[in-house]
Amino acid sequence: MPPAAGGGLAGSELRPRRGRCGSQAARAAGRDVATEAATARSPKRPALPSSRRFEAAGRWALLALVTLTSFASRFHRLDQPPHICWDETHFGKMGSYYINRTFFFDVHPPLGKMLIGLAGYLSGYDGTFLFQKPGDNYEHHSYMGMRGFCAFLGSMLIPLAYLTVLELSRSLSAALLTAALLTFDTGCLTLSQYILLDPILMFFIMAAMLSMVKYNSCANRPFSAPWWFWLSLTGVNLAGALGVKFVGLFIILQVGWNTLSDLWHLFGDLSLSMVTLGKHLTARILCLIVLPLALYIATYAVHFMVLNKSGPGDGFFSSAFQARLSGNNLHNASIPEHLAYGSVITVKNLRMAIGYLHSHRHFYPEGVGARQQQVTTYLHKDYNNLWIIKKHNSNSDPLDPSLPVEFVRHGDIIRLEHKETSRNLHSHYHEAPLTRKHYQVTGYGINGSGDSNDFWRIEVINRKFGNRIKVLRSRIRLIHLITGCVLGSSGKVLPKWGWEQMEVTCTPYLKETLSSIWNVEDHINPKLPNISLEVLQPSFPEIMLESHMVMIRGNNGLKPKDNEFTSKPWHWPINFQGLRFSGANDTDFRVYLLGNPVVWWLNLLSIALYVLSASVFAVAVQRGAHLPVEVEGLLWDTLLRLCAWSLASYPLARCVHVLGILSLLLGTAYSFYLFHPLAYGMVGPLAQDPRSPMAGLRWLESWDF
Repeated sequence: MPPAAGGGLAGSELRPRRGRCGSQAARAAGRDVATEAATARSPKRPALPSSRRFEAAGRWALLALVTLTSFASRFHRLDQPPHICWDETHFGKMGSYYINRTFFFDVHPPLGKMLIGLAGYLSGYDGTFLFQKPGDNYEHHSYMGMRGFCAFLGSMLIPLAYLTVLELSRSLSAALLTAALLTFDTGCLTLSQYILLDPILMFFIMAAMLSMVKYNSCANRPFSAPWWFWLSLTGVNLAGALGVKFVGLFIILQVGWNTLSDLWHLFGDLSLSMVTLGKHLTARILCLIVLPLALYIATYAVHFMVLNKSGPGDGFFSSAFQARLSGNNLHNASIPEHLAYGSVITVKNLRMAIGYLHSHRHFYPEGVGARQQQVTTYLHKDYNNLWIIKKHNSNSDPLDPSLPVEFVRHGDIIRLEHKETSRNLHSHYHEAPLTRKHYQVTGYGINGSGDSNDFWRIEVINRKFGNRIKVLRSRIRLIHLITGCVLGSSGKVLPKWGWEQMEVTCTPYLKETLSSIWNVEDHINPKLPNISLEVLQPSFPEIMLESHMVMIRGNNGLKPKDNEFTSKPWHWPINFQGLRFSGANDTDFRVYLLGNPVVWWLNLLSIALYVLSASVFAVAVQRGAHLPVEVEGLLWDTLLRLCAWSLASYPLARCVHVLGILSLLLGTAYSFYLFHPLAYGMVGPLAQDPRSPMAGLRWLESWDF
């Protein structure tokens, strides 16, 4: 956690080491802390049961206050604006896909979108809204269930953080300050109010932290019911975080490091037998590895079971994967088994997320190789993916009933004629548009008539099925007869003149990479008998593996498009620039994602102070100084206590400490009052206009609200 919101300063120095000298160290530490505590404050009477009950009631009352404030801030004006904001267009649409059981592709794991879809379904949303673009009005469609679900999880962040810090520091003031920093942060508030994955991810991360801290606090009662509960709940939350986004791996690393450190200390405790150590190790493997992995796999099982209809994500996956989707032309299909001349086919690249060999009636622009018809790969089903396979030296119609069927065989010289434009697949010595060491691939000729640069030799990789070419199962290469290059896709995305489809090239390097290997998917030939494709449906492990390979490929290929909003990594920690969630002019309802600058810059200051203070305390402890136990509290809580103790006696010092905490709380609350229009919405002049009520709050030129 950031030091402003949590982090012990000297916990590692004061925590007694386990092992051979553990008891002596503990007794020595206890004496030192007791002595220091006795001299630091005046004597107090032992706490009475009534005072303990009063303290417990106060903690519960504060938790209730924190929770109520959190929910009130997140649900206030939740229905505004009543139109799509920012990435709601993606995740709301994906929630609709689940309701309609339509298969789609996304670079993130499915849990977050499944929960959004479930929330929409339970709240009466029927999945018919198109979610086409930001700004589209929801009209009569029920969107509040999905926003409300995200706001609920976003609201839960604050009580979870409060309880985590309270467990770590045993300081009510520190926990309350943590809750205030999160409650009054406009950035966290904005992300919690819309149909996004962020509040779902943050909820599981925060819940994992709390459950980890809780099971750490049960270390003196291993294998008790609370210990098992919190350890298991940690595993459940880890699965949730990873199941929403792959960035959830960071909380897995945090919990993993904590677990390894804990096991290492247990290993040094010579009072524990090897059997007990084995039980500790087994418990953590079961709860923190096996359980999360099983739940993570279960989310995919539900994902594939629900999304059983063909949709816009089909083209990202293999032909065998598509055969399991209802409505896909391969589902329960019967097609000719062996490729023959005259067949209308689609040719799919075996590299994940590359797609189908494709052409269209647009030419390469001037200066990009020969000005001939573009050939690309396209991820989606399209009539422009259809090709007719013909002999290289004959113009007769192979589908003429009077002619016998002639199968295409390994080593044949063929032509591929684009069905929609009647131009042949063609290559020559011109450079490819993006990959300069490769040759350009084009569509050339008129009504199938071209030249010798249209000839390709078709080869079957590893020829396990003989010389004939089998649909779906034969892995083929297309070698250009004149240049000797191999047809493939670089995977690079073409500019707008290429409709942002992927580049097809002919590479002179004859390596057998997946990008240069293809299979025939669709196959239409009325002269041939059909076979069923049911035997090609993959198993669940194969589906799981393929989906992860496609997601990894998709994540690696994410790049900003032309004129798309981008920011540099250093912008976000310093709150340098925000993001328009909705609206762009003075007549629009504007929502602007920007962290509360007071909270964010206080956090940056806290990080610097934390490093400095931790270094000073570490040096002091190494030199034999004995610090009071209160130094294990929060950064600002600790600094205020130390300042108070150095200035006054105990009664006055307590007042100074309380006033310091109240000042921080009121300061962050006032800053939220100033900047809350960013999250709740603004109408009227932009901040650049001196008449705008936000003009005086535009502290940086880069803030364009």
